[in-house]
Amino acid sequence: MKYTQLGRTGLKVSRLVLGTMNFGPQTDEADSHAIMDAALDAGINFFDTANVYGWGENKGRTESIIGNWFAKGEGRRDKVVLATKVYGNMGADGPAWPNHDKLSAVNIRRAVDASLRRLQTDHIDVYQFHHVDRATPFDEIWQAIDVLVQQGKILYVGSSNFPGYKIAQANEIAARRGGTIGLVSEQCLYNLAERRAEMEVVPAAQEYGLGVIPWSPLHGGLLGGVLKKEVEGGRRASGRAADALGDPATRSQIQSYEDLLDKHGVEPGEAALAWLLTRPGVTGPIVGPRTAEQLASAVRASELDLSEQLLTALDGIFPGPGPSPEAFAW
Repeated sequence: MKYTQLGRTGLKVSRLVLGTMNFGPQTDEADSHAIMDAALDAGINFFDTANVYGWGENKGRTESIIGNWFAKGEGRRDKVVLATKVYGNMGADGPAWPNHDKLSAVNIRRAVDASLRRLQTDHIDVYQFHHVDRATPFDEIWQAIDVLVQQGKILYVGSSNFPGYKIAQANEIAARRGGTIGLVSEQCLYNLAERRAEMEVVPAAQEYGLGVIPWSPLHGGLLGGVLKKEVEGGRRASGRAADALGDPATRSQIQSYEDLLDKHGVEPGEAALAWLLTRPGVTGPIVGPRTAEQLASAVRASELDLSEQLLTALDGIFPGPGPSPEAFAW
């Protein structure tokens, strides 16, 4: 496994990030623990979760599964760079009780303590804002974060689903306050089929020294060989992938993608991950395996060397927006 610095920090993280969103809803606790053990064995040290994972009445379940795994000992917690998120309503489904969601100082304080209890640890390495909170000023957010850093409860702060201008605003206000490191990572939707992040988010992250952590690197399964699986009678597309395949132009594009990779003898899902690892500013994509075999496939992808010929052909099928600001200015 290869490692890199997380943005402008001295923190070393693996080029693959273990996503845990399936732990609980789709993967039971025993299998989740086995996947985390296998990830460590493969050299993956960066684990990502969120307080709301588990969903519905089981919000927090995923953090609890990870906490129970840490409690097994044998250096598990010390080997992991742990990232979780704050923003969502942790109460029962429906409107949140006032101050029980988003990024007010009171909710950040409440949420971090609850996550620490579920995770059975005394600190979170990268505490991430899951979404933009338009109602809370960054001065308040950074004041709350400064207290948590001083208390040793969190070490670094990242964002998720932030537009470029919010990354800039957050870090400019942090710099103005002094003594606040600001955002060190941005977790965003970014893959071969969805490259809008290249217009503003990735350039902003590079300018401010944030590591880029793409989520949904297979675009909901669309880039994972979905058409081949249909033909072979395997798992059919659902969600985002099924919706996209309803468009004839997209279906033709995915067929061209799968035909190209078949010609090169490369698995589609592994190629999509390997492509992200070639992109400027990318720390590592989040892989969310439901099974040990899916994890093994992701590890193979991290070792895959895509030829310049193949990279050029992929750009031909999935053209990016081009450099910013030229892509939208003229």
